[in-house]
Amino acid sequence: MAPISRRKLFHSGVAAAVLMATGVAVEARPRGGTLRAGLSGAWSTDSWDSRTHAGAFMMAAAHGAVFDTLTEVAADGSLRGELATGWEASDGARQWVFNLRRNVRFHNGAPFTADDVIASILMHGGTLSGAAPISESIARIDRLDDYQVRFVLHTGNADFPYLMSDYHLIIYPHVDMQAAMQRGIGTGLYRVERFTPGERMTAVRVNGHYKDGSAGYFGRLDFFGMNDAASQAEALSEGRIDVADLAAEGADRIIQTVGNRHINFAMPTDMAPFDDAHVRKALKYGIDRHELLDTLTGGHGTIAADTPIGPANPYFDASLLPVGFDPDRARWHLAQAGVPNLTVEISGGAAARLYANSADRAGITINPALGADWAARDWSGRVTEDWMFSAGYMTGAPWNHSRWADERFDSLLLAARAELDTDLRREMYHEMQAILRDDGGAVIPMFADWRHGVSKRIGTPEVIGNLWHLDNARMAERWWMA
Repeated sequence: MAPISRRKLFHSGVAAAVLMATGVAVEARPRGGTLRAGLSGAWSTDSWDSRTHAGAFMMAAAHGAVFDTLTEVAADGSLRGELATGWEASDGARQWVFNLRRNVRFHNGAPFTADDVIASILMHGGTLSGAAPISESIARIDRLDDYQVRFVLHTGNADFPYLMSDYHLIIYPHVDMQAAMQRGIGTGLYRVERFTPGERMTAVRVNGHYKDGSAGYFGRLDFFGMNDAASQAEALSEGRIDVADLAAEGADRIIQTVGNRHINFAMPTDMAPFDDAHVRKALKYGIDRHELLDTLTGGHGTIAADTPIGPANPYFDASLLPVGFDPDRARWHLAQAGVPNLTVEISGGAAARLYANSADRAGITINPALGADWAARDWSGRVTEDWMFSAGYMTGAPWNHSRWADERFDSLLLAARAELDTDLRREMYHEMQAILRDDGGAVIPMFADWRHGVSKRIGTPEVIGNLWHLDNARMAERWWMA
């Protein structure tokens, strides 16, 4: 996918912008059949409460099938409306008016209105939801009428319509939202038939849906919780599933997309020895990035420079050189920190063990340990720089696992968020990436391509979304029976 152009949202030098959401014409595709998928990230604690959603299973089931969001990131990275039909900014992108789709009903028959939007967005504030920073950036939401709302933000945000596509921000009926969360009542193309947390979800196609003719070609969905690649590969080879998010082996074909998925070794920078910048630099010089890329992905990815902004982001700094594997330089930084014989613990499976092997050559002992404060995490990345940085790197962000804080970084983040000039935004985002490489609390060695196993029974479009796994977790809407 090509980097996303912000011209889709703003014309240069114009303080207010309008982006009208339009339908996408597609060739005639067969309707019917059952999509059977084996998906990871399925747990017995799963529910339809989107504040808890993280893995492929609930993402594909909720925002990818049963529910809708206000906006949707298309496979080519452009933004289009889902429950919104258009949006307009004013006041330096601090106020956004969204026009809402009419004649939409929830699966329980309730009509969709502005009240549902207000309740669904604001419920994330003050919680552990991954969308909490988005909700908390909103000063208020004004109900202008049944089908129009105005978001008033604390500060301007040129990317705000993109944030409304966050998979946590699915829209519930405002009347008895708890029942909707228990039963899975949304406005999506598929209505829940059966749901066993962590194990299985089946759903049937809704008749007379507003997306008829442009999405939703399967008659039924059957999603199975499968949390490891081996079980998915076995199910693929035996013909029990048609799609797997982790496994490529055993499939008739492999779908591979280049995106921003990455491994993040987040050091707890508020704890010794990670609070010392020299220790952090030693650990960055002490990892063999190429070895991790080759071993973990078979070379299906690119080397990263300790920043989560990747090749699919519009302001990715391709000129920023990664920290090379240099054992001597690592030892020098350890000497500057006064800890020539560093021993630390890390959790993270195979990635952690590979890190330990290369660090040993730099005089650093890394002991893989389950539950260690320093841990490896698999991130999907985000479609905009502000979204990624606000979620995981700004001081106090809910997913800032390194607990890293930098005043210059935070000030640049706020300034870039409201800046409408593309060149100025690029300069700020490039500086922020350099700050993370040189001083940040995360070691990000590589970006890994998405690789999914798919059977010959399934048809897929030419362009596959790379924001999240499985066509932005929307395979149920975009794919079909071949």
